[in-house]
Amino acid sequence: MRIDVLGVGFDNLTLEEAVEKASHIKGGYVVTPNPEIVWLARKDDRLKQALDDASIVLPDGIGIIYGARILSRPLKSRVPGIDFASALIERLASESKKVFLFGAKPGVAELAAQKLKEKYKGLEICGTAHGYFKDDKPVIDAINEAKPDILLVCLGAPKQEIWMHEHAGKVSAGLMVGLGGALDVYAGVVERAPEAWRRAGFEWLYRLIKQPCRFKRMLKLPLFLFAVMGQRIRGK
Repeated sequence: MRIDVLGVGFDNLTLEEAVEKASHIKGGYVVTPNPEIVWLARKDDRLKQALDDASIVLPDGIGIIYGARILSRPLKSRVPGIDFASALIERLASESKKVFLFGAKPGVAELAAQKLKEKYKGLEICGTAHGYFKDDKPVIDAINEAKPDILLVCLGAPKQEIWMHEHAGKVSAGLMVGLGGALDVYAGVVERAPEAWRRAGFEWLYRLIKQPCRFKRMLKLPLFLFAVMGQRIRGK
């Protein structure tokens, strides 16, 4: 049974458990909502349905962990999407399986592919496609021809979640994983927060310092927490 936080159900898994579960899924998809995505899902029915129908729903943001605690439904741990994907990629590399990278600006996926292959020996990147498209048929054709074991979909929320929901079972990929800006990190275009910041749960603050333009998006975090407290008061 999933743990409900503001109407979105989260799988109560550790990183290791999530990777193990994902390795046995064929034809589904994984989502990694943070408080911003949960907040958007309250007014976006397509996003809400995409989250509900996901094979695995992982708590990406520290706000989700706090929210679950406020509701007395604690989750085992935060599972950042990029940490989940990296652990999964490491496992795939050891099994000589294939990954397709889809999303980000033109050229980013190719750079990410190069760096991932350098880091994970044995990993096969079977294709790349950028996220700036008007017609996704060429992308789908490329994916179906490559037949990846894992398709990383990095289109940003809510586009990537809705895209995976609409194409689940229709593309020749073992598992799709929605990862937002992960390709920028893998490519080295965006720097991730230092380990100490991530352990303390302040990765969001580091990103805000580096990208002040994210301020308006970050305003959803206190709104999310107030709504969670309201959910607790109502006893739902």
